[in-house]
Amino acid sequence: MSRLPNTTAFKILERLRQDRSDLENNAIDQLLTGRIDRRAFLRHGSRLGLSAALMSSALGTVGLMGLRPARAQGAPGATIRVAQITPSGAINPVTVADQGGLLPLQIVGDFLVMDGPDLVLRPMLATEWTPNEDGTVWTFKLREGVKFHDGRTMSADDVVASIKRLADPANGSNALSAFKGVLSPEGIRKVDDLTVEFSLEAPNGNFPYYVSTDNYNAIIVPADTDPAAFEGSMIATGPFKRESYTPKVGATYVRNEDYWGGPALPARIELNFYDDLQPQVLGLLGGQIDVIQQVNVQGARPLLDNPAAKILRLKANTHRQVHMKTQSGPFADKRIREAMALTIDRQKLVDGLFQGMASVGNDSPFAPVFPSTDTTVPQRTRDIDKAKALMAEAGVSTVDTTLTTMQMQELPTLATLLKNFGAEIGININLKIEDVGAYYGDAVPGKSDWLDSEFGITDYGHRGTPNVFLSAPLLSTGTWNSANFSNPTYDQLVADYIAAVDLETQTEIAGKIQRLLLDETPIIFPYFYDYLSATGPTVSGVETTAMGQIFLNQASK
Repeated sequence: MSRLPNTTAFKILERLRQDRSDLENNAIDQLLTGRIDRRAFLRHGSRLGLSAALMSSALGTVGLMGLRPARAQGAPGATIRVAQITPSGAINPVTVADQGGLLPLQIVGDFLVMDGPDLVLRPMLATEWTPNEDGTVWTFKLREGVKFHDGRTMSADDVVASIKRLADPANGSNALSAFKGVLSPEGIRKVDDLTVEFSLEAPNGNFPYYVSTDNYNAIIVPADTDPAAFEGSMIATGPFKRESYTPKVGATYVRNEDYWGGPALPARIELNFYDDLQPQVLGLLGGQIDVIQQVNVQGARPLLDNPAAKILRLKANTHRQVHMKTQSGPFADKRIREAMALTIDRQKLVDGLFQGMASVGNDSPFAPVFPSTDTTVPQRTRDIDKAKALMAEAGVSTVDTTLTTMQMQELPTLATLLKNFGAEIGININLKIEDVGAYYGDAVPGKSDWLDSEFGITDYGHRGTPNVFLSAPLLSTGTWNSANFSNPTYDQLVADYIAAVDLETQTEIAGKIQRLLLDETPIIFPYFYDYLSATGPTVSGVETTAMGQIFLNQASK
């Protein structure tokens, strides 16, 4: 049903949209006709590069609240003490591959685009971005007058060099998990000093997310940077400058007085590295720590409902994947895979493991937070009678298997619960719980329990778009295809989804993918859990993302 417009606002909007593309005006029309809500419009519009002013005008036309600019509220000059897990290796913008390493990068660096806690894209070093009609070429306009920490002015040359390093297979880039098959070094070119063009290997309607905070390696550094030596200087464009860095111990940063966004409120940031969560919790409760990068329900119970702490909670698509080998062993029969999925009480997992701070999964990567998720697809629920019938149809009364996972957060408990669920229909599960290093191994087939196990549980972090989840673990050629899933129809649907630029087409294709994965069930997605951080009771102005970044520009205490 169409919404009745505010006449004055409608006239303003009509003037603003005169120079916009058909794709951009289609997004506005979807809002005006009531086909998408405020949240979906903001995410969809920001992906296409609609400005905050234009989106606010469109929302005002139909009586909805626009975007509110952030305002500094606290007093300047504080030292903010942050606790995080110890980085696993050097702080190298090309190779950092863990949550411990991404925060030291982000504190000193900026991205072209920020994927905010509301999952709406915001300008950072890029002020605007636009696709061509089929989403094969994206053009980014850069912010003028941005200075690196050493005083040099950022230009398109620095952006081209930074992203080329990440897209080059010869560099061992962690960002290839996103860029492989999407962007090659040859597709990145300078148009002028403040314009960069990305010509993609195939149409991609979600490309701005690939150069946003979602791709935590993608900070912009000087063109002549030696990534292997970055830890010693950390020259970038961010609101804080490196003062000191001690591997396995911590780091200190001071305010960048020449920051393009204006000086940050804190005068100093102290990072403190820990091997596990418990001492971080004790440090927060004891007043030695102001912010914890990430907490989980299992390890942070003393903080929950405690006036001595504030929990920052973000709806996210962080999740666990329970893969089953589709080409060999008992799960080669999809009826047994579906039977296992039907034993699971998903709401019980959400309530028991996360105290309700999660959403039930429906055995596809399409989490509730994604605007393109087709909500008309029926939710899979526990059905023991149907599960037993499928086992009988497959001609088996019992199945023996081993479930392999790692000693991390709730994973051992989840494994035990799955063992109990499977036993109800004759799936007898032995558990193999390993340390994280043993589970991942070399992360290549033949040398990784993650990729080689018949039945396994793996942790997956948040992304602003489902593209990586659809590709790496599930495509026939996927680098993380632990289920050995190979389905040409699925592969084509994913290519079509990634190519789609408008939200209607994305949602239509998403529904087909969701239904196909429910039928095939190579992977069980039991839940998507909320991303939690914590601060002391007097700390304010901390903005987090579900990727693990912490923006402290407006922090005070």
